[in-house]
Order: sequence, then C-alpha cells, then structure tokens
Amino acid sequence: MPTSELCFTSFSHPIDHYALPERFTFPFYYEPHPLCELAAEQLQRHLESQTEWQHNFGLENGLEIQENNKAIGKMFGVLLVQHISGEVGFLSAFSGKVADSNHLPHFVPPVFDMLEEDGFFKAELAEITEINAIIKQQLANPLLAELTAAVKTKSLTSKEQLEAQRQEMIEGRKSRKAQRAEAELHAQDNDQEAIDALEQLKIKLGKESVQEKNTLRDLKLFWDNEITSIQSQLDTFNIELSTLKTARKNLSNALQKKLFQQYKFLNTHGIEKDLNEIFKDTPNHIPPAGSGECAAPKLLQYAFTHDLKPLALAEFWWGVAPKSEIRQHKKFYASCQSKCQPILGHMLDGIEMDENPLLINPAEGKDIDIIYEDECMVVINKPADFLSVPGKNIQDSVYTRIQQRYPNATGGLIVHRLDMATSGLMILGLTKKAHKRLQKQFINRTIEKRYTALIEGVLAQDEGMITLPLRGDLYDRPRQLVCFEHGKPAETTYQVIERIKNKTKVYLYPKTGRTHQLRVHCAHKLGLNMPIAGDDLYGKKANRLHLHAGYLSLTHPMTKEPMEFDIEAEF
Repeated sequence: MPTSELCFTSFSHPIDHYALPERFTFPFYYEPHPLCELAAEQLQRHLESQTEWQHNFGLENGLEIQENNKAIGKMFGVLLVQHISGEVGFLSAFSGKVADSNHLPHFVPPVFDMLEEDGFFKAELAEITEINAIIKQQLANPLLAELTAAVKTKSLTSKEQLEAQRQEMIEGRKSRKAQRAEAELHAQDNDQEAIDALEQLKIKLGKESVQEKNTLRDLKLFWDNEITSIQSQLDTFNIELSTLKTARKNLSNALQKKLFQQYKFLNTHGIEKDLNEIFKDTPNHIPPAGSGECAAPKLLQYAFTHDLKPLALAEFWWGVAPKSEIRQHKKFYASCQSKCQPILGHMLDGIEMDENPLLINPAEGKDIDIIYEDECMVVINKPADFLSVPGKNIQDSVYTRIQQRYPNATGGLIVHRLDMATSGLMILGLTKKAHKRLQKQFINRTIEKRYTALIEGVLAQDEGMITLPLRGDLYDRPRQLVCFEHGKPAETTYQVIERIKNKTKVYLYPKTGRTHQLRVHCAHKLGLNMPIAGDDLYGKKANRLHLHAGYLSLTHPMTKEPMEFDIEAEF
C-alpha cells in the first residue's frame, strides 16, 4: 500500500467496475476518463470541506460564485496513477500558488521551489527589487520633471522665436527689393543725384540684411546654449536611469536563465531536461514566464520520481474566471499550448497516448451542398467540423474541394471564412473580378450576416448588444481573450428566438468579424456569460458546435442584383 508520505490519494469508493484507460490522455484535446472525473469530484469535495488553509476563490454558499477584486480562481489537475502495489489512485496539483504557497497538504510539490527562504531566487530578486526602487525614486524626482518640462518649453519658445525672426527676414527682403526697384527706376534717367542715392541705399540695405542674419545667428546661438545647458542636466539623469535599467535587465535575464535551469523534468525513459533545453528549439527559444508551474508537469514529475505509473490526466477550473479569459467553475480544460506543450512533449515521450484528434480529418465522408452557382460565384452550405482553408496538418477543406470542382476558376476562391466547427453559408469567387468585388462588400460591411446559435442557459433579455474588444491569447492559441487595452473592437447584436428548457436559441448579428467573436461574446462573463452549446474551447464539447451561419444578403458582383440566402440550422 502507498505510504503516508506520498501525495497518492486513494479513491473514497470502490472502482473495480471501472475499466482502466488503454492509453494516456492526449492533454491538448480530450474528454476526461470516467476515473479522472471521479478523482476530480473527490478533489472538489476536499476543496469545499478542507479547513487547513484559506484562499479566496470567489466562492460562497457552495457553488455560488461571488465576484470581487481579490478573488482568484485556479486551475487544478488530477493524474490517475497506479502504485507499484497495483492500487490505482490519483495525484492532485494546482497551477502556480494557492493561499500564497506552493506547498499544501495532499498536493504534489512544485518541480522547483523558488519561494524557499534561503534559496537564491529571493536573494537575487531582492537585488532587482532594490534597483526597481531606485529607478522609481529617480523617476519621481521633481527635478527630472522640471528639466524635462523646461527643455520642452524652451525648445518650443526657441522654435517660435526663430520662426518669427525668419518671417521678419522674409518681409525685410521684400521691403528691400521694393526699395531697390524704386531707386533703380529713378536712376534710369542718369540723374547723378538719383544714382548716388541708389548706391547709398544699396549700402544701407546690405547692412540691414547682414544685421538680420546676425540677429538670427545670435538668437539661434542663445537658444542652443539655453537648451544645451538644461539638456546636459537632463542627460545626466537619463544616463543614470539607463544604466540602472540595463543593470536590471541583465540581472533579470541572468536570474531567469538560472531559474529555468532549476526546473528539470523527467520522462519515462529517465531522461532529464531543464526548461532552457526544452524550449531552445521553439520559435521564441525562451520559456514563457510561469513555465513549469502548471498542474500537468508537476503531476507527471511527481509520478516519475515516485515510481507511479501515469494512466490519465484531467485539469479543471475552480473559482472565478480571470477578467480576460473564459474559464468556468468545475469545467475541464486542455493543457495550455505555449508553456505546457513543449514540456509535456518531452515528459510524455515514450508513453502511448490517445490519438491527436487535430490530426484526424473531420471532413472525411462529408459533402458540401451547393446552394447557388453561376460563372463567377458559388454559395455553399459548409458542414460543421469542416475546414474553410487547408490547415497545418489537414489539406481537405472548402478551398480544396471547390478548387477540384471548378478547376478553371481564376479567382482566389475564398472571400471569407467560417470557423471549422461552424456550419453555414459561404460565398466563393470564381473569377478575379468577382472575387475582388465580393471581398470589397465584406470589407465595406455592406453584406448582412445572421448566425443562429444555441446557448447554454436561459437568457433573460430578449435582445441586446455586446461590445467586447478581442485579441489572441499569446500563451494558448487559438483561444481569444477580452482585452480592453490591446484588443480590436468587436460588436455583436443578439435576439432571442426561443427558450428551450435550460437553453436559448438566438440570432447573432456580428458587425465586426473577429476570430471566435460570437463564441467569446456568448461565453465571456461580460457578454452573455453562456457558452454556445458544444463549444470545445469556451464551453463543453458535444456532438457539434451549435453555431450556424444561416443568412446572407449581398449584391451580385457582376449584375449588381440583390441576392439573399437563408439556410435553417440543423439544431
């Protein structure tokens, strides 16, 4: 039997009637094994009842979620394992820190404990923190603000005065030119007095010109000296700041590299690699911040170092969602792409896993319905789970099918796209001219689009508008985030069609066409807070994503005739 020192947890009820997994979980796209679901439920009961530590997950009264600024939800993981005794149980882990600690009873420890009091991390971080404090103090120095403002003010005044002097010189030249012209006119009669007057005038005007140039030179010299004097003091400040920032950057990079060297991960072959080695062949070459702190690597590392055989993995969210991401309490999620994929790629090497569903052609055996076609365009009804364009691993798509059907097409074919999971109407151009004109209609937003969606939950409002800016999740593509700082504007209008038990069927009218816009606007807590049924990224997987592009109105690219297409959803 497992010893008490192990983080191994036995199931609270007999599991003899459950079949063990035949292969390990493919962690980036999976349905949790029944035993992992059982383990997760047992862990969740522990989280609800334990009193050994306190963490504000934003949960009150059982499952009721109360949002507040201090609440932080967390990803938890369970790893189904088999002890050398033959007993099947599970390990538990959390991502990052919980209750301001990375060591909690019943949970596996971190791969490396950067929070150790006598460890190098805290000491070297303190040095960086000290430099940060000095930089902050320097930036807050009132003299820095005064000098910066003085340089700006004097530069502006200098520019204005020099420009005024130049304008005065232009007017002076005009005046002198006019005076010379008049004097030369009088001197044409060979009147000696007029000729003498002209010569005297030329001398006088020449002196005026020289005086104006000298005035401009002196004014420029004056302001150069004024600004240089202040700029010199400002440069001293900035050089000190730059030196401090360079020192901070060098110390941070050195600490980061040293820290990444401490995170060492095993695999089933007993091969150990640190984060620097694991990420050296990735596009960025450097591990993202927080690498190695996710639940999955911690669980596998503990299993490998304690002779426990990994059988299956599942990760779920507990508590309130972050402001940007879509996370639902108790829902299972795949491992992240940017941090976990390289690490797990190493750790799971040699373990037989479930097939990667992303390598399986979902369009196999499916046909495309042609709704309309003529010599310059075609309108189709794309099936759900069918790529619009070829993917990284799968070529079969709307593009390749239409290319085969219309081998003489000269246009770029694809005018707009639908997500692979979304079904519905797509327009394709068969000639260059038609393709360009159709694209222009989409760019100018003169094409009207309407989607039908079935969302999880009963929507109280009959209609409304969602305006949440979106951007890609750099750490977990293809997921999208709500981001008010860097996101692109996205607007969706919705209208309830009917309410069916615990679901609502709605029409969605996207004004913009951001990636996953409708899916995120439905699922995010600042949107409808109800994911589209079957959404494997932002909700819960089902037989399909219940989102259908059902209506399009446009102008024929050649005849200019109005066209409408309406295909009812199959749900």
